[in-house]
Amino acid sequence: MAPQKDARRRPAYRLAVVGRIVLAVAGGYAVAALLTALLALTLPLVRSEAVATATLLSFAVMVAVVIYVFAAPTLGRAALTVAGLAAVLGGGLWLAGGFAAVGAA
Repeated sequence: MAPQKDARRRPAYRLAVVGRIVLAVAGGYAVAALLTALLALTLPLVRSEAVATATLLSFAVMVAVVIYVFAAPTLGRAALTVAGLAAVLGGGLWLAGGFAAVGAA
């Protein structure tokens, strides 16, 4: 009997790892950026304090997203969760007026 290849050497496994890395970086950044923008607009603080607080919180949020992406049972579930979270945050940002043009007449 020929020895079976180690599962970690299969191309599908390697592509799944690359997919998780890309999702963790891009998805984590997107969620953190959307949350930062939303909190900067909605926190009941002086604008500079709201931006600083939101920015500091974004670091923890990005780490949490990265951890979740690698802890999720499947890449698809992780992608759906990150996309859903980004959609909810984007909708909240839209409702808060974060996409309004500055200086529009």
